[in-house]
Amino acid sequence: MLHVNNYSSSILHDISLDITQNTIILGANGSGKSTLAKVIVGIIPNNNVQIMGKTHEQLSAKEKIQYINYIPSKLEVFDEYMSVQEFLELSFIQTPTHTVKELAKLFGLSSLLEHNCQTLSSGESQLLLMASSLAHNAAITILDEPTSNLDQKKTKRVFDILNSHNYLKHKIVITHDLNFAFKLGFDIVFIKKGKIAFHGSSGEFFEPITMEKFFGKSVKIVENFVVSNL
Repeated sequence: MLHVNNYSSSILHDISLDITQNTIILGANGSGKSTLAKVIVGIIPNNNVQIMGKTHEQLSAKEKIQYINYIPSKLEVFDEYMSVQEFLELSFIQTPTHTVKELAKLFGLSSLLEHNCQTLSSGESQLLLMASSLAHNAAITILDEPTSNLDQKKTKRVFDILNSHNYLKHKIVITHDLNFAFKLGFDIVFIKKGKIAFHGSSGEFFEPITMEKFFGKSVKIVENFVVSNL
């Protein structure tokens, strides 16, 4: 599905990996998580990534749209008059699997459809980005910190959608939230100082010996939750 072959830069070093199923990218702030996402999606030009067997140069514009979508951590809308409804309508790249009203209801945005995107709170903006990813419905969706601005109730809403087989085809989620990653149970790619320090199953990553290797005594699993060891 997705292959990275020996990519290096000033931030990332000797990155090689194959992603064939839902995956979480973890790492400390500044470790290179978002940079890796931009390399994968082609925002940072390179010939090291293959998506569905083709490099970015080999993919047609239509194939790029169908194969991969990157959802950033912050909503940026430069049209000061664009409404929530208009933003979602523009997100439908392929044959729709949901209507705008269905997506708005799913993310609790129904009352905001006529609102200007630039008037939304940070949490509402985050949910709108999530809704747009379902509208796009690419083969691979990369979501960069999808819960960073959300309260607990909205985080649970996003978790349920990512945890469901009914929404999005293949998911790559960048997060710093260990408990969120633990509960999702996706494969883990852990980046440390620009290098892949771990790539394997969630079960392997959250073994006590692995957790202590990467986090020392700062985190622990208590009653099926990952918590800070304060």
